[in-house]
Amino acid sequence: MGLIWSLIIGGVAGWLAGRIMKGQGYGLVVNIILGLVGGLFGGWVFDILGLAPTSVIGQLICATAGAVLLIVLVRALKK
Repeated sequence: MGLIWSLIIGGVAGWLAGRIMKGQGYGLVVNIILGLVGGLFGGWVFDILGLAPTSVIGQLICATAGAVLLIVLVRALKK
């Protein structure tokens, strides 16, 4: 069940990050990947700050923040 929840949270987080950053759409698969990688990246950053998420909502916020940070980094590297 953990993998399914990770995919669901990753997809929603990737979609939210795309909406927050107001860029072009990335598609379902890329949104899921972006959300999953964003969750790992956001979890790492939140852990350093001492704010490890413990609930599904916390994980969603963490994954969304990580995905937004990844979008910002990718856009900065493209320029």
